[in-house]
Amino acid sequence: MSFNMAIIGMGGMAGWHYKNITQHIPEIKVIGGYDLRTEANIKAEKEWGIKVYASPEEIYADQSIDIVLIVTPNDVHKDYAIKSMKAGKHVICEKPVTMNAPELEEVLAVAEETGRLFTVHHNRRWDKDYLTVRKILADGMLTKPHNIESRVHGSVSLYGWRCFKQNGGGLLLDWGIHLIDQMMDLIPEKVVSVQGHLHYVGGLEVDDDFTVLLRFESGTTGMVSISTKCFIPLPRWHITCEDGTAIIQDWELKGKIVKQADPNEKDWTEAITYTAAGPTRIMLPRPKETTIETPLPEITGSWTDYYKNVVAHLQGKAELRVTGQQALRVMKVIDAVFKSDKTGAAVTTGI
Repeated sequence: MSFNMAIIGMGGMAGWHYKNITQHIPEIKVIGGYDLRTEANIKAEKEWGIKVYASPEEIYADQSIDIVLIVTPNDVHKDYAIKSMKAGKHVICEKPVTMNAPELEEVLAVAEETGRLFTVHHNRRWDKDYLTVRKILADGMLTKPHNIESRVHGSVSLYGWRCFKQNGGGLLLDWGIHLIDQMMDLIPEKVVSVQGHLHYVGGLEVDDDFTVLLRFESGTTGMVSISTKCFIPLPRWHITCEDGTAIIQDWELKGKIVKQADPNEKDWTEAITYTAAGPTRIMLPRPKETTIETPLPEITGSWTDYYKNVVAHLQGKAELRVTGQQALRVMKVIDAVFKSDKTGAAVTTGI
C-alpha cells in the first residue's frame, strides 16, 4: 500500500521532509505542494519536480492526495489540519501542532469525526542522545531517577517568523516543545506541577531563553533549559539516580555512566576533610575504587523511523508512535508554562 502526499508550506523544513521521504520512504510519494510565496513555489517546482497547486483548496479537492504534510508558521496549523481532514486527507503536522491546547482539541475532534490519521512530527523522539537516555533507564543501567536535566544551549539568535508572537514564535514553542515531549515520553506519568521562567534577552517579543521544571507523580523532577544566549553550553543530559549518574555532553554522545560499586554501601567515609571550600564530609569527592565507570550504550536511531511508523500504522501493522492525545498533553504543559511565567508561581496540573 502506497500513499500520495502534498505539502502545505514549502520553506526550509519542507525541503528536509521532501528529501527524507523521497530517499528513504518508498511508500510515500510527494506529488505536489503549495506555498503563499511565489519564490518557494518556483523553487519546489524546479528543484523537486512536483506539481504546484494554486491554493490549499486545490489540494483538498484532489482525490489522489492521501496525506497532507503541514510545514507552515504555527498560527495556521489548525485551519489547514481541519480542512485537510474534512476533505478526507490524513494529516502530518509540524510542531508545535497548534498555538495552545484548546486549538488542538478542536483538531482532534475533527480527526475523531472524520476517522483520519492525525499525528505531529515529534521527530526528536528518534534522536540518538534521547534514545540513549531511554535505554539507560529501560535496561536498568541506572535505576530510580530523581532528577533529569535536558538542555540545548547556543548563541545564535532567533530569525524570521519565529521572532513574532502572532506566528507562534519563541524558543518554548520551537525547541522547548521537542524537549518537553521527550521528557514526557521518557517518564510515562502524570505531570503534577509545572514551573516556567521565560527570558527575553535579545529584546524580542518572544522568549529566547527559558527554564521549565516538571514534577512527575512519582516525585521525579524533569528540567528543560534552552537558550540562544549561552556561550558556554552545559551538558545535553544529566541524569541523577539512586545508584549513579549519567552524563551526555552533546549530540556526538560524549559522556559516561558512573555507578556506585557496592549498592549496599551507605557511607564510604566518616572523615572530615579540609578543602578549598572549608571542612566537609558530605561533599567529599568519591574515591574511584568506590565507583564503576562504564561507557554510554551504543544506539542507532533515525528521524526516518518516524515516517516508517506512520506508514506501518496506515497499513495496519503498528501502533502510532506519536498520537494526538500525547501531543495534547504536551500542549497543556506548554500552556501551563506560559501561565506560570505570567504569575510567577508553579501551576498544579495533573496532566
